[in-house]
Amino acid sequence: MWNVLLSFSGLVALIQLIFLPFFPESPPYLLLQKKDKAGCLKAMKQLWGEGNYHTEFEDLMKEKAITKGTKIMNVLEVLREGSVHPQLCTMLLLLLSLQLCGLKIFETANLQESIIPYVSLGVSISELISIILCSSIIDRFGRRMLLCGGYLLMALILGLLETSLLLSDQFLWLRYCSVILIFLFIIAYGLGP
Repeated sequence: MWNVLLSFSGLVALIQLIFLPFFPESPPYLLLQKKDKAGCLKAMKQLWGEGNYHTEFEDLMKEKAITKGTKIMNVLEVLREGSVHPQLCTMLLLLLSLQLCGLKIFETANLQESIIPYVSLGVSISELISIILCSSIIDRFGRRMLLCGGYLLMALILGLLETSLLLSDQFLWLRYCSVILIFLFIIAYGLGP
């Protein structure tokens, strides 16, 4: 029944996708990235109700002034920065430990036992790719676009995955398509949700 459990996460993603357009952007994002003061105040009122948000707005303005001269670093610049190497090592160890997870799912998909460790390694690499992609494009597209796009991709991939799993007994090559779809699902999840 693991396919029902996997489908349930798709249902939750669909519900979030339906309601996401009705929520405002993050006030710090509107003020710091988009430089939209009116939109920031409007978002604060939508999120927190009517009230005086002068203190919170002033805090954001101070943060904006502090970060004004700060350069936003891209992924390669972060990798070259020595002060973040301990955090990067910790993150890589966590990602590499993911290869020990999910073995049962791949056994259920009737994959050969000899290739399951490589598939689990592929899951870890997919996680790493999604982290790098998300951190590279989040400033360009904003969180809302990544969330909507991520949920749409996840819904599409889950539909294709369910179909490929249902037909995998008739067409053996669909088992490998299922593995690729799982990798794509992880990347889509990492990009947005």
